[in-house]
Amino acid sequence: MSSIYPKIINVENGNTKAALVTIIATKGSVPRKSGSKMLVYQNGKIEGSVGGGALEKKVISQALDVLKNNASQIVTHNLVSELAMCCGGIVELFIEPIMNRKKVYIFGAGHIGKALAKFAIDLDFNVTLIDERCDSFEGFEIPECVLINNHHATAVDELCFDENTFVVILTHNHAYDREILALTSVKPHKYIGMVGSDRKVLIAKKNIIASNILTEKELERIDMPIGLNIEAITPQEIAISILAKLIEIRNKK
Repeated sequence: MSSIYPKIINVENGNTKAALVTIIATKGSVPRKSGSKMLVYQNGKIEGSVGGGALEKKVISQALDVLKNNASQIVTHNLVSELAMCCGGIVELFIEPIMNRKKVYIFGAGHIGKALAKFAIDLDFNVTLIDERCDSFEGFEIPECVLINNHHATAVDELCFDENTFVVILTHNHAYDREILALTSVKPHKYIGMVGSDRKVLIAKKNIIASNILTEKELERIDMPIGLNIEAITPQEIAISILAKLIEIRNKK
């Protein structure tokens, strides 16, 4: 049987929902021992096994409930009295939803963008940093971070947007920020935020509404100015305030 771990990683990095079932304790005669794992996808398909038969059927149903409620669960099954299996033992299992890693597209590789990229990678986001300036990434080397040295419109066309996509707009040019907001807001996404002072945000909203790019109601779903209000001053502090907002959105059930 092939290793289940690459399949778990595929779930984390993709959009497929799945729950991981692990046998954490056994007593008596059981078909599988502690540590055995099974991956249950949202469509009911599985990878691996925790014992087959009535036990597996029951656990698949429980794993789908875990996915629906997005909450881990410990379950115990008596194979004889509960499931009429001849093994005769007791199995305790831990069922946990596998979290899809969220994609963060950071437009603007200035001080804030670079700091945010570093922090977001440490917090298990898949990070892409985009900037058209030829010297944008000088001295910036993080293997886990995808760097795109191209115009934002080209990047938006080439990037994949879905329900796990977070967009952070931090460029050096106010007009660019508005263009990126217009381009990304019509793409599938989880969150869009744009940096800026209250005045910049007000001007941006007026221009966007006047240009019929977005309605006032649609703009209400855009986080402007981006981040949590923690009285941030330095680029690193601003990056942390933005990351805190991303974490808040990611962790909501």
